[in-house]
Amino acid sequence: MRLADATWTDVRDADIDLAFVPVGSTEQHGPHAPLGTDTLDAVAVAEAGETAYEASDRGAVAVSPPIPVGVAEEHRAFDGTMWVSPDTFRAYVREAAESLSSHGIHRVVFVNGHGGNVAALAEVARRFSRDAAHDGYAAAFTWFDSVGEHASDMGHAGPLETALLRATHPDLVREDRIADARDGAADRWGEWVAGVNLAHDADEFSDNGVVGDPSAGDAERGAELLDTASDALVEVATAVVDRDL
Repeated sequence: MRLADATWTDVRDADIDLAFVPVGSTEQHGPHAPLGTDTLDAVAVAEAGETAYEASDRGAVAVSPPIPVGVAEEHRAFDGTMWVSPDTFRAYVREAAESLSSHGIHRVVFVNGHGGNVAALAEVARRFSRDAAHDGYAAAFTWFDSVGEHASDMGHAGPLETALLRATHPDLVREDRIADARDGAADRWGEWVAGVNLAHDADEFSDNGVVGDPSAGDAERGAELLDTASDALVEVATAVVDRDL
């Protein structure tokens, strides 16, 4: 069930096991991919996970509207990027989840599409789950950490994100800019010395904001990523629902 498309009586009458809350970002993804890439990918995985979970006849999943601005100041040098502080982000995400719990949707999985959100979302999940004011429990799931052997190719606006976009939103990929994105990309995220990343912002190591080769991510790979990530999300959701609190 997509909450934004449902009525309040639909939600009241549904047998909802848990909610998926897609969390993304509005930030640069090189010259070839849209600023909303992380949000689009998170929504695609959440909706595919909803479909797969409900096909098991266990119950229903409520997919909330996405949270489209996250912890992304590291991309501030690139036009169009938006960000909020970690404190603002944590408060907003946690209160959004609490509103679901007030309606009896106590179990929540944050479906994340942005690396900069990972630490903050983990803390939100812990604090939400420990809060004695409600019966809620939350877990944070990041799709690109749950795609098996593909995970090592993540980068930024590289093969994985481009592949998933090509499978789900092909019209938004600027195919005529792929070569420029590839040629101007960095090989890895950051500037590392003795295990320490000295680069705080993406423009310190990537002139065009890309890390990795986007040409290595075709639509077929994107479909495989979507299947793998949504299967992993269903596994997490099932464990969250079955968890004895």
